[in-house]
Amino acid sequence: MIRLRDVRKSYRQGAGEVLACAVHHLEVQQGEQVALVGRSGSGKTTLLHILAGILRPDAGEVEVVGQRLDRLGEAARDRHRGRHVGLVYQTFNLLQPFTALENVLLGALFGRGAGGDAKHRAEALLAQVGLGDRLHHRPSELSVGQVQRVAICRALVNDPELILMDEPLGNQDRATGGQVLDLLLRLAHDGGKTVVMVTHDPASAARMQRTVDLATLRGPGGAP
Repeated sequence: MIRLRDVRKSYRQGAGEVLACAVHHLEVQQGEQVALVGRSGSGKTTLLHILAGILRPDAGEVEVVGQRLDRLGEAARDRHRGRHVGLVYQTFNLLQPFTALENVLLGALFGRGAGGDAKHRAEALLAQVGLGDRLHHRPSELSVGQVQRVAICRALVNDPELILMDEPLGNQDRATGGQVLDLLLRLAHDGGKTVVMVTHDPASAARMQRTVDLATLRGPGGAP
């Protein structure tokens, strides 16, 4: 499902360069649920964006769902993400003028989930997470936990093989966050999906099958 080798990503800072992410080797098998942990600034979010194809590494091999993303241009990476990857953000990124159903349908616009049955699948997902009676409510009319469930449905509407989460529970209390994460992992497990989650929370990481510290992934001289 995921294979990275000798991956590096740097950014310009003034006259110099800062190494944001370095991964000597990482593999994630299909159906695995993996937590990525590490100190602040260790490159967790950068790595997640490389896996999503939002960023292309400066060097190294990035294979995700059978495709070498490091060989693709931006447009091709965008198409790959729409077809194969679901993203759940910490800030949810829902559009306030749109209803829960419309926000989920937006996730189907650029992926393989687009089509005549998209509305039916979106409604079914929202019902599955307990929001069948909230289809036409806007984000401002929903609780934090309900908004997070809408974001999960948007990530799942294209039936992606890979789900990537960036600190998805950072804005919730522990009880609500735990319930939402358990729900997502159950849906992912039932669908045979692979999950990679960036988190700083040990309790969230403990819910995953495997925890990977970015410090263990750096090759010789690769520490940021």
